[in-house]
Order: sequence, then structure tokens, then C-alpha cells
Amino acid sequence: MTLFSFRLVPVATLALILVANVGAVDSAQAEPAIVAKARAFVGAEAALNAVKSVHFVGSLTTGDSADPTKSARATIEIFFQAPDRQRIQATSEKTIEVTALDGYEAWSRVQDAADSKKWRLSLLGANEIRRLRANTWESLAFYRGIESHGGHIEDLGTVQTEGLTCAKLAFIYDHNIVFYRYLDAATGRLVYTENEAGSTQREQGTLVVNGIRFPQSIITTTNKADGHVQTVILTFDKVIVNEAMPASLFAVPSPTAK
Repeated sequence: MTLFSFRLVPVATLALILVANVGAVDSAQAEPAIVAKARAFVGAEAALNAVKSVHFVGSLTTGDSADPTKSARATIEIFFQAPDRQRIQATSEKTIEVTALDGYEAWSRVQDAADSKKWRLSLLGANEIRRLRANTWESLAFYRGIESHGGHIEDLGTVQTEGLTCAKLAFIYDHNIVFYRYLDAATGRLVYTENEAGSTQREQGTLVVNGIRFPQSIITTTNKADGHVQTVILTFDKVIVNEAMPASLFAVPSPTAK
């Protein structure tokens, strides 16, 4: 349903990687038939079209790629607001890390959890902004409307994977921002997602809110350059749809903001 991907650098340790001007395509281009089936699996058209914001509350567990017995945990809140606002806040024992997108501006703030006077603020670059904008659309549009972000869908036909016949679609924002979705041809259920770098993402469990299916957990697996595999698990305790979100939640904070 949605796509969350993480790069483990300071949100500075965590940021959704989650577009630029890809050659725009004709918005009237035929939509792959599986898109309507995938949307219907998630929820009714009226419910999906009514979504303006989503707020996830839960926890994040990051595995140590060098030692599978070790992991780090943080509480997490993720906010998406149409059309192009996003905020992720991860709180661990040592740090409070925030990454946010406000239109065409994005920033990251890392604060010492024990001392609010110790913090650093960074403005994110164009490539990071493109990814955040793509991820915000991915999390609110339910497979439809990518053309409005300068991207397009490529139908890559059917493949056999995990014992299922799946439709494989590429959601392309730029040459280096691509999400491959494997959708069960029979039901429209998302089997898994893979990005252009080869990281895979699987959803488990279901939370139904406002008639819409949201995943209860999202497991991302990444093959690291050193040959190790890293696993990141998002687990959601609560999902709130169409909550009022103030603009200040996403705006670049002033240097004196607490």
C-alpha cells in the first residue's frame, strides 16, 4: 500500500528515502488494469480519494548488519500531508531525530535526548528532496496519479514469484528513483516492493482505518556493500487518517527553535 525505505544516516540515523522532471508523460496514458484491482484491495475508491493526511505511530527496530543478535530500537511518528509534506520523528535513548519535507524544502534535525541545547540542523539537497516528494506521493496516492509528479508507470508484464503470478509495475520518478511493485494478479495484493538499489520491502498484518487497509508492520531488507544484510522493521500501533496537521510541523525551524 505504501512504501517506506530507510537509509541509516542521521534521520541522520533515519530518514525516509522515501521528483524531479522525468520526461512527463501524457496523463491520459492507459493505466495498467492491475492498478484498479490493487486500489480495490486496499479500500473503496471513495475512501482512498478522501485521504488528505496519514499519521503513523509505532516503533522502529534496526538490526546490526554485522551482528544479527544486536539491534537498536526507537519510537517513531510519521506524518504525511497532501500534496507534499512529510515528517518523521524517531526518538531513542540517545537522540531525537527529525526529517521533514515542506514542498520544495527539506531539513533534518538531530538533538541529544538528554540535553535540548545540544542539536544540529541541516538542510537537505535536491536529490533527497526528490526522494521525499516521491515517497510522500507513494504514501497518499494508492498507486494512482504519479503523472502529476512528473513520473510514470511501466507495465513489466507478469512474473512468477513466491508461488504467485504477479503483475510487475515500475513506478518511475527519475533514473535513480524507481519502485518496483509485485502485485498478486488474482487479488491485487501487494506481495513486495523493490527499489532501484535492490532493497526489498514486505508488509505484514493489517490495520483497518476509515475502511482502508494499512500494514501493521513493514520489513525492509538491504544488502550492504560489505556483504552483510540489514533488516529494518517498522511496527505501527496506531494509524490516524485525515488528522489536522499544522504547517509548523513541517516548516524549517528557526535557529532558536526548541
